[in-house]
Amino acid sequence: MENLDVSRTLTELADLLEIQGASPFRIRAYRNAVNTINSLSRSLQAMLGAGEDLTELPAVGDSVAKYIAELIETGRISRLEEVSAEYPRSLVQLMRLDGVGPKKAKKLFLDLKVRTVDDLEVELRAGRVQGLDGFGVRSADKILRAIADHRKHAGRFQIHEVEKLIAGVLEHVHAAPGVGRVKIAGSLRRRKETIGDVDIIAEFDGDGTAVVDHFVAYSGAERISGAGSTKGSMVLHSGLQVDLRVIPPRSFGAALQYFSGSKEHNVAMRTHAVRQGLRVNEWGVFRVPDGADPASLGKEDGERLAGDAEEGVYAALGMAWVPPVLRENRGEVEVAIRGEPPELVSLEDIRGDLQMHSTWSDGKASIEEMARACIARGYEYFALTDHSQAMAMVGGLTPERAREQWLEIAEVQARLPEILILRSVEVDILKDGSLDLPDDVLAELDVVVVSVHSLMDQDRRTMTDRVIRAMRHPSVDILAHPTGRLINRREPFELDVEAMLEAAAELSVAVELNANPNRLDLNDLHVHRAKELGVPVVISTDAHSPRGLADMRFGVDQARRGWLSPADVLNTRSLAEMKMWLGRRG
Repeated sequence: MENLDVSRTLTELADLLEIQGASPFRIRAYRNAVNTINSLSRSLQAMLGAGEDLTELPAVGDSVAKYIAELIETGRISRLEEVSAEYPRSLVQLMRLDGVGPKKAKKLFLDLKVRTVDDLEVELRAGRVQGLDGFGVRSADKILRAIADHRKHAGRFQIHEVEKLIAGVLEHVHAAPGVGRVKIAGSLRRRKETIGDVDIIAEFDGDGTAVVDHFVAYSGAERISGAGSTKGSMVLHSGLQVDLRVIPPRSFGAALQYFSGSKEHNVAMRTHAVRQGLRVNEWGVFRVPDGADPASLGKEDGERLAGDAEEGVYAALGMAWVPPVLRENRGEVEVAIRGEPPELVSLEDIRGDLQMHSTWSDGKASIEEMARACIARGYEYFALTDHSQAMAMVGGLTPERAREQWLEIAEVQARLPEILILRSVEVDILKDGSLDLPDDVLAELDVVVVSVHSLMDQDRRTMTDRVIRAMRHPSVDILAHPTGRLINRREPFELDVEAMLEAAAELSVAVELNANPNRLDLNDLHVHRAKELGVPVVISTDAHSPRGLADMRFGVDQARRGWLSPADVLNTRSLAEMKMWLGRRG
């Protein structure tokens, strides 16, 4: 059982206890333990197997350690079963819907016997939810939209979840006797933001039955979907499907290219091959014999030109190698044929992070702790962007508190001269597009970051006018998480992104690619359009703790999918260049 399976189960227990109305201290203890588990680099199962005491982990007390051990040993937690006897586990799915919290989930269950998302939709369409206290027509409409969004994303896992779920599987495959190269393929290799299933390619010379048998014997498998001499398929406890293909060395590169996809990219590759009298498949690149009908040829008929290395597959077709993140048939094949691969931004290019939070609002670490974490990452600068006063529920900064924070920033800056701390606030864009702090405060900030956190149900024209009006304020530097989406949880709000990007270009305002894997906002297509319009993109983590700074890699992957070069990303600039940009308006 993977750590993510454990943290998901403990989260489910905490959610059910919250629905039940249990002690908030106990619920918080479970959630704190989940945070610890999600930060672990080692397997809990391996730690228990080595006899380690889990209570030595931060925020893991005796009862949580007992539940973890019980879950790993038996596949269940007795306490969860006790609570679910009163409140069905399916109620947790209701809490995943935008507009339904624990209190509403409880009321729906007690008053209308709603247990599932399907039950809730029936009651909503019958008009019975609208009459409950705490609901209403607008609330019901919002929940109906959330149900549609929920169904749209069913069976899709976020990329950071998949990485955790697949880590143990990869280790297991590597341990199979005689296996050589092992590579991830599919949408995970292309770094898509959500993943339906995972493809693994393993190199093995000979009959692969033993390798497949080893694969499907993985302890984290809930069920086996198939097993043969070249392919195995299983579903993990989380519901994620994992497929293994066993490939001989002569074809490993061709299989890696083929199964990495996308389908559209592969079709374009095959079309290009046909024009040259070649054919390409998962077994290699082959010259079609004179006069032969390609459709009648076996999988490896014809002169083999390439197959063992992926780079060789592209070279045999007269193409430059295409980075997997670009393989979506958006012009990359034509660029590769011309031999002009784009320069893509890398994690090593990042010089600073321009959105993060501290304990002054909803962050978990002090200013100094965040600063030291940025220094450890080799950054030259960072912007501290605690929330503004409209976010009162998380301690958003009033003008007075903002000035108090500046004093602490100055003290930390004096102790840590090796990094520049930029004074900033994540300023709320209010209903009418005005900003949540007065002009005199904005004028004293080094970086002004603005974003929408409220009234996300405005119509397209109203929201677009609201955002663009905020961007027209002469102090604004960056528009953060521009569409407000939460992946698999909340759809983007109605916004004319093209109009927003055109305004950003006109106003010399940068747009953020929020690297938090729950957001990745802007998406890859919008990022590419920003590049075309010459709008600087900022890759920021929106970190709420030092650990959150590591999310930068997800943002860089998204930027690469959008074809961004280092020159397109604002925070690849040196400190001197960044200061120059911040002073661009004189």
